[in-house]
Amino acid sequence: MTQDNNNGKGARWQRLRRLVFGIGGIAFIAGIVFWGGFNTVLELTNREAFCIGCHEMQDNVFKEYRNTIHYQNRTGVRATCPDCHVPKEWVPKILRKIQASNEVLHHLLGSINTPEKFAAKRIQLAQNEWRRMKKNNSQECRNCHNYEYFDYSVQGRRSNKAHQAGLAEGKTCIDCHKGIAHSLPPIEQAIGAGHEGVAPEVFHPPGAPKQE
Repeated sequence: MTQDNNNGKGARWQRLRRLVFGIGGIAFIAGIVFWGGFNTVLELTNREAFCIGCHEMQDNVFKEYRNTIHYQNRTGVRATCPDCHVPKEWVPKILRKIQASNEVLHHLLGSINTPEKFAAKRIQLAQNEWRRMKKNNSQECRNCHNYEYFDYSVQGRRSNKAHQAGLAEGKTCIDCHKGIAHSLPPIEQAIGAGHEGVAPEVFHPPGAPKQE
């Protein structure tokens, strides 16, 4: 009788173990499939073709970008939309993707679906991106451009001086290089007939006073 009980317990234990391993194996395979699908979709949304899939981008900022050195240059090295606007690090990338859901909402609402609407929102859109780049120390710029590897001897006198001064003052790329790939909002001028525009201080905000 005892032997039969032991055999019964052993059989149940074997069935339980097979069940656990079976569920674990299925979960493992499902995880791989889910991760592969998720990562594939994530990478598809990180392509220039996806970024300019809506006419708001195709007809406005993409046209501007095509006329800049980031699109076409002597070396043939291009910085595409995600190179500048999507972080490469995993957590910042996911956070940026979550934030982008708001952009999808405004696409559906038609917030900037005409050139006039886009022009009216340009300064707000630009400031949002400048703020993001300022906060992360222009990380996407520095994926390609890095102070540590500048050869100041081959830079022009003006850029040589500005880059070294910026490094000494703790500035980041976006502090000086606004409008590097897209047109800037119209700037307010103090001469001639009055017209709407953005104050110069918006582009180059005054820095904190230097400590003696």
